[in-house]
Amino acid sequence: MSETAVVWFRDDLRVHDNETLAAAVEAADTVVPVYVFDEREHAGEGMFGLSKRGVQWGRFRREAVVDLRESLRERGGDLLVRHGDPRTVVPAVAEAFDADVVHLQTEPATGELEDEHAVRSLLADRGVETERHWTHTLYHINDLPIPYADIRDTFTPWKDEVEREASVRDPVPAPEAVPTPEFGDSGESVPTLAELGHDPDAATVDDRGVLAFDGGESAAMDRLDAYVWEGDHLREYKETRNGLLGADYSSKFSAWLAHGCLSPRYVHAEVGRYEDERVSNQDTYWLVFELLWRDFFQFQFVKHGADFFDPNGIRDVEKEWRSGPEAREAFERWAAGETGIPFVDANMRELNRTGYMSNRGRQNVASFLADALAVDWRMGAGYFQARLVDYDVASNWGNWAYQAGVGNDSRDNYFNVLGQAERYDPGAEYVTHWLPELDGLPAEYAHRPWRLSEREQREYGVELDRDYRAPMLDLEARYDEL
Repeated sequence: MSETAVVWFRDDLRVHDNETLAAAVEAADTVVPVYVFDEREHAGEGMFGLSKRGVQWGRFRREAVVDLRESLRERGGDLLVRHGDPRTVVPAVAEAFDADVVHLQTEPATGELEDEHAVRSLLADRGVETERHWTHTLYHINDLPIPYADIRDTFTPWKDEVEREASVRDPVPAPEAVPTPEFGDSGESVPTLAELGHDPDAATVDDRGVLAFDGGESAAMDRLDAYVWEGDHLREYKETRNGLLGADYSSKFSAWLAHGCLSPRYVHAEVGRYEDERVSNQDTYWLVFELLWRDFFQFQFVKHGADFFDPNGIRDVEKEWRSGPEAREAFERWAAGETGIPFVDANMRELNRTGYMSNRGRQNVASFLADALAVDWRMGAGYFQARLVDYDVASNWGNWAYQAGVGNDSRDNYFNVLGQAERYDPGAEYVTHWLPELDGLPAEYAHRPWRLSEREQREYGVELDRDYRAPMLDLEARYDEL
């Protein structure tokens, strides 16, 4: 008796190292790959009335789905594409093709788990089995030396334990052939950005951005090859990773990892090959170190779940967050990049116009909102969710909670944005790149324009509250209070 298997693609939009697809192809005679553009994600509303997903995320996801379909067609298969609610669409597809089993990627975030449980329940009612696969971390959840419920809440002890007692599995080869039925016109249509609820005109990325971030597995492989092999940048990764301008100060793999176009195990294997063939040093290891941070937050979400969305996160603390109209106004100025603090504003404008921001920038703008302004950190995390092309639930909310002092770090600390700006952007090239109204100012004034006298404002042609906003607070005095 032949078996028909549905493969429900989620955040695993690739054919390489994809156990979900490989297991279905190995076990079934007929495979029905399906992707559902979730109407709740693209046109939905998140916390605090913010959009759930932004146009850059939507553009990237759409491109990734198109690329996945082409990869499947190259293997004699195809991809069924739907737009709706996956909780009803996936069971309907399984029923339409008389499927015996549905293979799916399981994820740790609460919303994704709720969807999975709803789909599995409906499938069970129809007599259809489900096979769950863990495919998005460097270390497999079943290989952790300690059960996820008992893992450390502090990164370094957890990292040391995992590196000492576990090993990374080899990537799963991409299947040579994917035997799908004929879908006809029903498998052809990929919704436009407008049909998904996004403004197509807003999808154009500002050409000042660090990278175009084209969606899809093919683009992921191109980027990995360009960064690791052609550019030979891995040998200096740790030294350059805190950069702010240009494509190659860091790997920029995050978007492809978040959408599942790139496997962290494949990246790990390529780092190992690079170390064998070229050089092995602390810089090459540091990319693996960053993948471990990503893993850490994924497993923390398995352990703590919805607690990460609480105002006080996973910590036993009682933080007081500002609320009401004044807090909302402060948040809006932060979100628009109009705080009057150049390093904050430059980073927020880069995010708004490209969907991306450096890791150094993310830490600083998060600290400014949560520490300096004392605005509910979840508003910032929700805004990032709506704007980032590389949005990942666990990484985003885990990092925001960490910075707000309600997450995995046991210390209460903050980033001195002014000092950070002068350290990582000493010539103010980044600030003036995104705030051209400050171009021509000496670096010391570009970072602290409020120090300009009236005469100097006239001399340099930068008048506060005319050419650039006056600061919304005395940040230097605020830091004296913290």
